[in-house]
Amino acid sequence: MPLAPRQKTSLVLALAGALLAGFLAGVLAGRAAQGLIAGWFRLAPDRLTLAQVSFAQLAGWNADPLNGVGDAFSRSCNIFRLQKPEAGVGPGGRYGAARDWVNICDRLNALPKEASAGQLRAFFEQNFVPLAAGNHTREAGKFTGYYEPELHGSLTRQGAFQEPLLAAPAGLITVNLGDFNPKWRGQRISGRVKGASLQPLQARSRIVAGALKAEKLELLYVDDPVDAFFLHIQGSGRVRLIDGRVIRLGYAGQNGHPYVAIGKTLVQSGALPRDNVSMQSIRAWLSAHPDERDKIMATNPSYVFFRALEGGDPELGPPGAQNVPLTPGRSLAIDTDFHALGAPVWLDSAAPSGDNGELLPLRRLMVAQDTGGAIRGPVRGDVFWGFGERAEDIAGRMNSEGRMYILLPREIAARAVQESN
Repeated sequence: MPLAPRQKTSLVLALAGALLAGFLAGVLAGRAAQGLIAGWFRLAPDRLTLAQVSFAQLAGWNADPLNGVGDAFSRSCNIFRLQKPEAGVGPGGRYGAARDWVNICDRLNALPKEASAGQLRAFFEQNFVPLAAGNHTREAGKFTGYYEPELHGSLTRQGAFQEPLLAAPAGLITVNLGDFNPKWRGQRISGRVKGASLQPLQARSRIVAGALKAEKLELLYVDDPVDAFFLHIQGSGRVRLIDGRVIRLGYAGQNGHPYVAIGKTLVQSGALPRDNVSMQSIRAWLSAHPDERDKIMATNPSYVFFRALEGGDPELGPPGAQNVPLTPGRSLAIDTDFHALGAPVWLDSAAPSGDNGELLPLRRLMVAQDTGGAIRGPVRGDVFWGFGERAEDIAGRMNSEGRMYILLPREIAARAVQESN
């Protein structure tokens, strides 16, 4: 879900204030220089750095069976083929042009249809160079998970099915601010035109209370407002109707208000300890406090609208930001301010096992095919785990440090490293 952008003016003022505060604190402590430096680094903007490594340096590279990743990358290839050959890939064309990727895609097509792990491994080693992604001097970042939930619903409001899921209202506009200023690349705002200005729609609490009821946007009704809330966070899902039919829903827009994580709200209020925040613990708290549930959920003013998805392979996920179906365990959501959709990414992190919650190494090749409002930074990713209870359990508990390595075509890797440093 896109988040509202930070305004340029507020950034400048905040940075200036932090520098001044750091300087004054340093003077009072007799350490003016240290105070100034500390004030700077607290607010230094994220910056991607890339360092070339070898495949031999990727822990677990030879152990990954690579199942499904060839097909996942092939689906991204289909998007590269639709672009103009000279179209830049990634922010500012940092990752070359579409033609650079199509050339590699042609080599992928030359492999046998049922290519072995060894053949796929050789393909990636021959055509790509792994680059370790960093944020200034920080090598590690945070990696979480998401999934495709299933809800129970009805096409009409009846019985327990009282919580509506809404289609996007007429006139909803999403603006890519990067089209106006490259400094805002990747930032988007949403709203409707009112008079001569673009204004956000009503906040979550007002929409839930019926602010858009007159527009008759109801797609269907589900039986649990908490399930609906988490569907908004995931951005897509499946709804099983009373008659057994399943309707898949995809993201169709957002009301223009910033996303606020209610886990953070619960920690700040003392309701949950900081070291025990997961989707499962949040759900448990909401279930145990029905009188406070709606008030807590309302602290997230963001509201998501949906659209029905026709067809699609039930073994794959919904379309991601690159408009290709997501592959469970192989599709990664990244920050498009720094990385390119369609690029292979080697992930070295950890994830719950899904059986007893034991944390196990997660070292595998993935493809950047999605993004998200909470996915911000050069070393940040969200693993798509697929559909079902096991996917939900892993995704809801995953919150691990790790490293990511971007695989770039050999022809452009050296230039990308040089431009990032």
